[in-house]
Amino acid sequence: MPDKQAVIDQFLDALWLERGLSGNTLSAYRSDLYSYAGWLASSASRDLLQSRPEDILAYLATLTGKSSRTSARRLSSLRRFFQYLAREGRIGHDPCARIAAPRIGRPLPKSLTEEEVESLLGAPDTTTAVGQRDRAMLEVLYATGLRVSELVGLQLGQVNLRQGVLRVIGKGNKERLVPLGEEASDWVEKFIRQGRAELLQGPPVDVLFPSRRGRMMARQTFWHAIKRHALRAGISKTLSPHVVRHAFATHLLNHGADLRVVQMLLGHS
Repeated sequence: MPDKQAVIDQFLDALWLERGLSGNTLSAYRSDLYSYAGWLASSASRDLLQSRPEDILAYLATLTGKSSRTSARRLSSLRRFFQYLAREGRIGHDPCARIAAPRIGRPLPKSLTEEEVESLLGAPDTTTAVGQRDRAMLEVLYATGLRVSELVGLQLGQVNLRQGVLRVIGKGNKERLVPLGEEASDWVEKFIRQGRAELLQGPPVDVLFPSRRGRMMARQTFWHAIKRHALRAGISKTLSPHVVRHAFATHLLNHGADLRVVQMLLGHS
């Protein structure tokens, strides 16, 4: 196998020839790729050309605590690098290919402030099973930007808490892998361990967030829950799951995330 320096240098040479990027930009790409390559070698004992989708997602999960700008830039660097390797025939498949590259869409609407989101997240009474469920759902919604239909339809088998990843089936049955983040993972794990069993009634179900009747929750039920929690948090704006979904996107963009990466996470295609 070629060493990582040679592979990365070849990619950067091609990038410079194709796009004429500045030295600072190329240095940022180099730093991002070396960071991932070092993590891959120590954590998975594989080199760059052996990367798998789960490797990339596990690496992104290690960036919890870093700025959105850093995480989004590193993901963008990896996407471009593996697209280059696949195009050149250096790898059999692009490990990022399962996440469809999005189109540039319409501007995102105005949304909640970060302070309002924090108030909303803290509104559910987490001493109850329903409150634990609602807190976990709000954390997942804000951490991932899922559509409400994707959120209420999540199954236990779609969640990998060890890697901090959701496997989401979106529009047109398209599958994408979404980093969950530490805070949301913690609340999901707490709900599974504590409150979920209390909500389940009758035959067991695989739905991650069951209703009070132990079934898959209706979208309208979660919409009403958000309105109730917004009232408790003192938020006067008209809220819906869609508004929280776009808060996820706008806050990432405000912190410097790349628009294509944000739209990819939203599942736009």
